[in-house]
Amino acid sequence: MNGVTSSSMRQKGADYKINWGVSLSHLHEMAQQYDKDEELATELWKENIRECKILATMLMPLSAMNKEKADEWVNQIHTQEIAELTTFHLFQYMDEAPQLALDWLNRESPLVKLCAYHILSSQFKQGNKLSETNERIFLEHASHSLRSNHGGERHAAMNSLNHFADMDEQHEALVQEILG
Repeated sequence: MNGVTSSSMRQKGADYKINWGVSLSHLHEMAQQYDKDEELATELWKENIRECKILATMLMPLSAMNKEKADEWVNQIHTQEIAELTTFHLFQYMDEAPQLALDWLNRESPLVKLCAYHILSSQFKQGNKLSETNERIFLEHASHSLRSNHGGERHAAMNSLNHFADMDEQHEALVQEILG
């Protein structure tokens, strides 16, 4: 346990039943001692314990993460750290990731939108483009999110716009229109 880290997280609003403040690198080392295991990951995810949630994202086999389970998990995310790690370890790699992201942009939760923008950033970095209709949807949502009261949502939206603009001059021009 790292009491200083745990206390600092608690003061910043990370509300867990238990938070040991274990570093991500140490959790990664722990996860490497186990095979991917859907049952174990599912049970770990159920606990409102920071380290259990993080280990769940590291131990869930990608093949077991379908749209329904992703929707279930994303609705249970209560901190930006877990949103980012779940997206980083799982959501971005799903075959349904682009469609999930577009669906999640319609949600009210800033953390769900944050996951959506991180997925789209990953897609754009890989050079994966959206259809023209989906581009308009993304740009409309991103424009709105840039005015969000939630700093994490704003930051994720801006990052995704930057990666979108990096794809080519046409995409850069679309982003410039938004940023004016």
